[in-house]
Amino acid sequence: HYYVRIKDGPMVHHQRPAVDVLFKSVAEYAGGNAVGVLLTGMGVDGAEGLLMMKHSGARTIAQDEKSCVVFGMPKEAIKLGATEKVAPLRMIASQLLEMV
Repeated sequence: HYYVRIKDGPMVHHQRPAVDVLFKSVAEYAGGNAVGVLLTGMGVDGAEGLLMMKHSGARTIAQDEKSCVVFGMPKEAIKLGATEKVAPLRMIASQLLEMV
């Protein structure tokens, strides 16, 4: 079993809490037992962590540009090669079911 504890740590990418911190912890502790999904958002937060998750064996997916309000975070993850799949928001749940 895994659980999340949010700590009052340093800001990462001008955010606190930051998705990268969460995803990097997931990569380290859950590895291939995890699935990472990166949805609409501004900036680069989450991209490096999602890549680490992918390298640790986790399944990864990002929201596509057309269905995003702001394509920043998913775009950065896609550019890094961190995503196994890219899908519209309405299809992410079914894509997840196919992946696991």
